[in-house]
Amino acid sequence: MNSKVLNTLEYQQVKQQLAPYLVSATGQQALNDLQPMTTVADIQRALDETNDGVEVYRLKGGIPVARLADIQPHMKRLAIGATLNGSELGQVARVLRTTRAITRFFADLLADAPENDIRHLFDEVDELVTLPEVTKRLATAIEGDGHITDDASPELNHIRGSIRRTETEIRNQMGHYTRGHDAKYLSDPIITIRNDRYVIPVKAENRGRFGGIVHDQSASGQTLFIEPQAVMALNDRLRQNQVAEKQEEQRILEELSNLIAPYQEEIIHNAAILGHFDFINAKARYAHDMHATEPEVSPSNEVYLRQARHPLIDPRKVVANDISLGIDYQAMVITGPNTGGKTITLKTLGLLQLMAQSGLFIPVEAGSRVGVYHEIFADIGDEQSIEQNLSTFSSHMENIESFLAQIDEHSLVLVDELGAGTDPQEGAALAIAILDAIGAKSTQVVATTHYPELKAYGFNRPDTINASMEFDEQTLKPTYRLLVGIPGRSNALDIAQRLGIPQSIVDQARSLTDTDSQDLNAMIADLVTKRKQVEDAQVALKAQVADSEKLHRQLKSEFNAYQQRKDQLIEDAKVQANTIVEESKTKADAIISDLRKKQLASGTTNVKENELIDAKGALNALEQQPKLKKNRVLRRAKAQHEFHEGDDVLVKSYGQRGVLMQRMGKHAWEVQLGILKMKISDSDLERVTPEPEPKRARATVQSANASHVSPNLDLRGVRYEDAMTQVDRYIDAALLAGYPSVTIVHGKGTGALREGITNYLKSNRQVKSFHFAAPNHGGNGATEVQFK
Repeated sequence: MNSKVLNTLEYQQVKQQLAPYLVSATGQQALNDLQPMTTVADIQRALDETNDGVEVYRLKGGIPVARLADIQPHMKRLAIGATLNGSELGQVARVLRTTRAITRFFADLLADAPENDIRHLFDEVDELVTLPEVTKRLATAIEGDGHITDDASPELNHIRGSIRRTETEIRNQMGHYTRGHDAKYLSDPIITIRNDRYVIPVKAENRGRFGGIVHDQSASGQTLFIEPQAVMALNDRLRQNQVAEKQEEQRILEELSNLIAPYQEEIIHNAAILGHFDFINAKARYAHDMHATEPEVSPSNEVYLRQARHPLIDPRKVVANDISLGIDYQAMVITGPNTGGKTITLKTLGLLQLMAQSGLFIPVEAGSRVGVYHEIFADIGDEQSIEQNLSTFSSHMENIESFLAQIDEHSLVLVDELGAGTDPQEGAALAIAILDAIGAKSTQVVATTHYPELKAYGFNRPDTINASMEFDEQTLKPTYRLLVGIPGRSNALDIAQRLGIPQSIVDQARSLTDTDSQDLNAMIADLVTKRKQVEDAQVALKAQVADSEKLHRQLKSEFNAYQQRKDQLIEDAKVQANTIVEESKTKADAIISDLRKKQLASGTTNVKENELIDAKGALNALEQQPKLKKNRVLRRAKAQHEFHEGDDVLVKSYGQRGVLMQRMGKHAWEVQLGILKMKISDSDLERVTPEPEPKRARATVQSANASHVSPNLDLRGVRYEDAMTQVDRYIDAALLAGYPSVTIVHGKGTGALREGITNYLKSNRQVKSFHFAAPNHGGNGATEVQFK
């Protein structure tokens, strides 16, 4: 896009309005580089990102991008082996912390609002590299202002502790001078520092009173800053510690620089994405404050701006107008008096088009469309140049001549006061010829003019329409409303009459006006009247449509309420059915438990365990599953769900918990169910946490008559005596259930419970062996027990 039109249409002022919303150097650079784009894909992508920013602003108040400096120079220094200082490392650390915060923010956003209208930002967030270890180390060692913390290293902590203690000793020692009987020998009872050493201001005549070294004197020579002999050793020690501190700080800076050196590309990429997010955030906030909306993009350059407002005019004063072009006509000729708003209308169309092609939302009503122009040419304003000896007319002609050689079907031309600055008759003829030349190249054009000849041009030429700026005859003031399809009429005689010019003079003037002009004005007046009637009818229709929409919303709301009541009744029926099934399951569990006891007592196996499980599974199949709302979180969780060997699972058809042993084909697993091993389809499996719910755990170990015993016992949070009682009962129940092995989760804590369980297992004759669990299954916080 040519730079001249950007200046003419005040594009830079829009960018200046956007600048205060930015907080990062990279975001500011993105704004500096912002230019209108000329491809549909690029424009739509930029508008999509602005829409994402608006959606995040609506849901969460905006993307939480911190104030970030430009780290590019730091990364260049790092690339040549330099050591970054504290401030530079602090800025890099802020980038990494912000990266981590943004990643968490979008994860929470997806969880809180799974059904959102975000189009691209989640994909861009996935490109961020968090580097948790590096981030943690920098956060521990460097504060936001670049100060190295005491926790940066144990050695630095020790040195700074020694410095603080030494400074305290020095101040205590020198306090005897400032507060004791020696204070009378001082110019001021204060302790100060000269040459990095603590000194006191001594009157010159008393310099021998304290001994030591003179480090400085006042301008008058009446005060000497003396380091007393008594604190010289302490000052020496302090100085040594300060040197050691500097050396350790330099070592830490080198260590941290070496730590981030391998991740230069990732950090630079993170900073670029964060700056891009900052820019998106700024566009969204700007759109919100300006009450702007997203326009549709028309590849065929069909422009339709509904209630368009100029973004640089006070929104409380600006008049909104509907502007259309390229749909039913390619050219628009706007006529009307000066100060009526013709120029602002031209600038509004051009500037909003530039903004939309830059990916910005524009101040229009929803449903607006913009085109995709490769170039926009504008000849607006008086560009007379004294230095170049060009008149107003010559300046306009040079502008028009320059763009006539460049325009094509992908161009938009905006011309203010076409043909002005010369003889009216010749100027009108030239204006018509220029419009014909522009139309011959299929270029869209909007021109303003005073010439009445161009009113007829709008009627006679195809793909051309007249327009004018409305004028209130009652107040004799313009309303700044654009009237499309109606040429402007002359109001000079009416205004003169209302302002008190004698009627005889006005009548004489009318008689001197040719009949064609009078007929044209009468025709325009009739058009204005009819337009007013149409607008009144349109207002009435809008009121009827609003009433209809309100009624529709009420009916829809009542229908939704009916559907919800119906669904709730069905869910209540399922709950009642499940209650009946649960009671039946309880009775069946008691019968099965009794059968197992009798089998163990008699030593018979007339009823096989798998038959009992099949019977239990048939009973579980009667249970009604409530409906779950589907959303993006559930879909993503399901997609990430994978089974692994050793996972605790629930066999849904049997209602039994088990452990995955090995994969049996693409969609099946071998599952350990008590003493049985069965091949189960993975669609019938549901992964569960290793530890059961607290209520179930207590029920399992409190009674040997329980129908189900979990292969895991969770004792975390249980008192020692209660825990040992539960372990004793649980081992008996697990042996009765026939488990070959179980897991006891006792946690790490102080180790007392773990030691008690170990001693118990050593003394139990039914225990074959026991050992701590694998690191990924609890480590020394859990004990796996094998039975004989």
